[in-house]
Amino acid sequence: MANNNAKTTDVATRIATTCQEEDGSSSGIRMTEMLLRLIPVGLCVAALVVMVKDSESNDYGSLSYSNFTGFRFLVHANGILAGYSLVSAAFTSVPRPMTMPRAWTFFLLDQVSTYLILAAGAVATELVFLAYKGDEQVTWSEACGTYGHFCRQATTSIIITFLVVVCYVLLSLISSYRLFSKYDAPVNKEIEIVDLGNQEI
Repeated sequence: MANNNAKTTDVATRIATTCQEEDGSSSGIRMTEMLLRLIPVGLCVAALVVMVKDSESNDYGSLSYSNFTGFRFLVHANGILAGYSLVSAAFTSVPRPMTMPRAWTFFLLDQVSTYLILAAGAVATELVFLAYKGDEQVTWSEACGTYGHFCRQATTSIIITFLVVVCYVLLSLISSYRLFSKYDAPVNKEIEIVDLGNQEI
């Protein structure tokens, strides 16, 4: 009887814990995560469109985003993240228990996405900085005095991209918390120290 009561109590405890986890994930954290995945969809599309339409022609020639590998990288990165954000938001909107494989999948994909969009934003920022300031050591003159509209539009796309970076940093923290909170805390085991010097032989 005692064993049956203990097993019943254990099962009830597990069910209660599972319900609490599902209620918690379906409320504040799940809603926040879903919003953080939906917002980058619009931001990525906006940054992509602004950059794709970035071109300028004048008496000195024409300039387009496609002339720069860094800007093309920014466009591709925003396109990839727009698709991933939409798909992951759809999965997050459906209440379901966060299993270990699912937690690992979101964790890894969020980490990769964060570093991808951060790298794209950093590369594009360096290009715009050189366009504004130039580099005297390699005799590169600044170009934004001649192509001001091009530089302003590229800067706008980069700013929007870094808003996506902020969203994905927060998402990485959430997915990290959800993954590593599933692991039990390490148990401190007491180590018995034997003083061999005081033992009698």
